[in-house]
Amino acid sequence: MKKYFFIAIFLILNFTLLAHPWKPSHYVIIDTDGGIDDMRAITMFLASPDVRVLAVIASSGTLSAENTYRKVRSLLNSYFHEGVPVGINSSVSFKSPDISMALKTQWGDETNLSPQDAPAALDLISWVFSEEKTQISFVSLGGLTTAWTAFNAIPSFIRQVKEIVWSADGFSDTKGFNYNIDKKAAAGILKGSIPVKIIKPAGEKEFYNTELIADISGICSIYAEKLSVFFSSATDAGHDFIYAATDETIPLFIHFPALFNTTASGINSESRAADINQLREKTLAILKGETVERNQVIKEFPDNPAFYFDDLKDHVSEIIKKYGIDEWSSGVLANELHRHLGVFAIIGVKMGIRAREYFNTGVDEFRTTSYAGSITPVSCFNDGLQVSTGSTPGHGLLKVVDDVPAKPMAEFSYMNRKIRLTLRPDIAEKIISELKEINFIYGLDSNIYWELVRKNTIRYWLSLDRHEIFEIEEII
Repeated sequence: MKKYFFIAIFLILNFTLLAHPWKPSHYVIIDTDGGIDDMRAITMFLASPDVRVLAVIASSGTLSAENTYRKVRSLLNSYFHEGVPVGINSSVSFKSPDISMALKTQWGDETNLSPQDAPAALDLISWVFSEEKTQISFVSLGGLTTAWTAFNAIPSFIRQVKEIVWSADGFSDTKGFNYNIDKKAAAGILKGSIPVKIIKPAGEKEFYNTELIADISGICSIYAEKLSVFFSSATDAGHDFIYAATDETIPLFIHFPALFNTTASGINSESRAADINQLREKTLAILKGETVERNQVIKEFPDNPAFYFDDLKDHVSEIIKKYGIDEWSSGVLANELHRHLGVFAIIGVKMGIRAREYFNTGVDEFRTTSYAGSITPVSCFNDGLQVSTGSTPGHGLLKVVDDVPAKPMAEFSYMNRKIRLTLRPDIAEKIISELKEINFIYGLDSNIYWELVRKNTIRYWLSLDRHEIFEIEEII
């Protein structure tokens, strides 16, 4: 008996050690019909580090599938998530009314976005299943045509989808908009073998009250900023739907199911919000990215300027406001690891976070190949990459290439896709020439050299926007 006891303890300890502290709890594919509440729901999913959005499908409903695609692609691009794929379902027979308010709402820049460039929904879903083996939640913000078609056409759909989470008015409702987009699909899915979780609207005509909107406006994130702009520019201020919580109730449920009253019916269930005030608070938590612990040792990374040395403290708030707490904390840790403030270490930080933005991933989720070599100063870039991406030698996720001329360039592989980011040549040449000049004048053994390097690093940290300084190429 003791033997089995110790074996059990051994397995528990090893599973604990092997558990991935950064693996999100929820992997989702989102099917949307282009409603303004869909924009808010997708934004909340993207804002949460505890969710990985693997793909978005544009379907017909509130808007046509083509107009929905333009909305979604522009939204993702505005968040710099260009690598999140968007498919289109053109098989929905429902003729969309292209509701005026939804059509006029700006999700992003729709210039030169063609639905003809989008992969077919079933092809995209099949590809996701081939690359990601984690059980997936299929989130339907409109009708159920895509889910029903995939259920019948893709054998792995039944195996890999753990649940279908649907925004609707309940089991017995046959008059709701989302149900009537495709009655046959709704009936089929509800009788199918995959659990369906129906999430009802929160039931508050003014879920987004004045206080909540003001609190959202005070959050320093691109996601909160998008919603803040939406509410400030709403063209029909008296329309109840603008301020009601409908489809965005789904990300709230997925994160905080205890705040809902749930009734089961076989393998299916329906849930309605129980505490509106708490859900308002949790909306803010999601938009702040406070759905998972981001650190492993300290509870919270210090953002108080007084915590830092005099030459940095006047710039702490500005850097965080311009580039976010993630770039700030990664920059601090990279330079502590590096043991001095270095320009190329900061460039590596900025590139790593830009690559994570592109795919909308957390740390430790892709492989990185650096072409910065092993000779300073360019090789300092590798330290920044490690901290910002989690691609470290210890994790086996970082490879440094030494047999080509060194340059601040790296390739990032995720879900069998690869992108290459390169620091713009004009910026690289300027930084290298400055370092050579102060090295020639003062030498590496001079304290003046390191003081000037530090000063330049702070200047570049402030002035170089990671969204403007890199050339991005999709290789695969």
